[in-house]
Amino acid sequence: MTKGLIVGVDASRNRSGGARAHLIGLMSGSDPRTLGIERVHLWAYRALRDQIPDQPWLVKHETPDIEGSVPRQLWWQRAKLPAIVDALGCDILFNTDAGSVCPVRRSATLSQDMLSFEPGEMQRYGLSKARLRLEVLKIVQAQRLKRARLAIFLSDYARQAIQASIGRVAESVVIPHGIDEKFRAVAHQRRPWPADEPIRCLYVSNAAPYKHQWHVVEAVAQLRQAGFHLELKLVGGGAGRSQARLERAMQEFDPSGEFVRQLSFVPNEEIPQHLADADLFVFASSCENLPITMLEAMAAGIPICSSNRGPMPEVLGEGGCYFDPEEPASIARAMRNMIEDGMHRARRTEQARERSRAFTWRRCSEETWSALAAACRSETAE
Repeated sequence: MTKGLIVGVDASRNRSGGARAHLIGLMSGSDPRTLGIERVHLWAYRALRDQIPDQPWLVKHETPDIEGSVPRQLWWQRAKLPAIVDALGCDILFNTDAGSVCPVRRSATLSQDMLSFEPGEMQRYGLSKARLRLEVLKIVQAQRLKRARLAIFLSDYARQAIQASIGRVAESVVIPHGIDEKFRAVAHQRRPWPADEPIRCLYVSNAAPYKHQWHVVEAVAQLRQAGFHLELKLVGGGAGRSQARLERAMQEFDPSGEFVRQLSFVPNEEIPQHLADADLFVFASSCENLPITMLEAMAAGIPICSSNRGPMPEVLGEGGCYFDPEEPASIARAMRNMIEDGMHRARRTEQARERSRAFTWRRCSEETWSALAAACRSETAE
């Protein structure tokens, strides 16, 4: 009888919303036993473990070190985890964060961060702690991806761009995130395109140097000067120099607070309502691995104007209008094209919604377990 495979999953440092959603989708989307994986050992902090349904094939490990400070987490990952993986007989360790410092060589690594590898993006942070962190992450992530048996990327753009920066990895595959079904339901709740009311524009993202919210504010001001009745809602909050730059733009172009409103962090379960209330979605990022909030807007059936950088054209295809995210006039032209041509708007919106159907957690889960099983067997064969 063939021995079932044993997979370890290190999610000990999955703190971001996208990383948490990926782990929950992976563990809930399919049964790895159908691919020969008998048992999965998971390491994650308590709050995240509690969000993952119990499964007969899943062992959740409670590890106090993971609940501690970042240095303690890193020490556990580097000094303790390798021996634990060996003792449990894991055929492969899946690092859900390329910033892992665990030295286990029979590993697969998921890349979810592009900032350190996209030319010119780190430089936006100037001389700062954030820039230093990105420089260190680049070294750590490059080492982990190069040493992994398998590297998993979220988009083909990310795979090509990162390998152009660090050199080719041993083996790689592209497996995108899924989209929660609650976003698809929004398409059936949306109001018709406004005839006389203000056109409500929405941008969901925290303020950051590569998100360019200040250029979107200026673009909307230009359109209002041209006679278009627009409002802009920015969801995601922000801090530091990027937030200060956004506030300066709001003060310059909308000093009375007439048409721009910024909300701080909003829980993911509330985002569908903001999408349902919007008429036009704007996504002005210049650096993404996979644009999750844009995917959610695609599924929700909202007309989209998007940055022409990174993987956005790969993901959105002909489902939106594109612009240069660093040129307010370019943003304004794309928005104007989407607003003025109703047939064009309807066609592109439906194309975007159709493309979003390929992004499911079932597909992500099945393809990930399949890739991990294949990597295990490849290791065994050698």
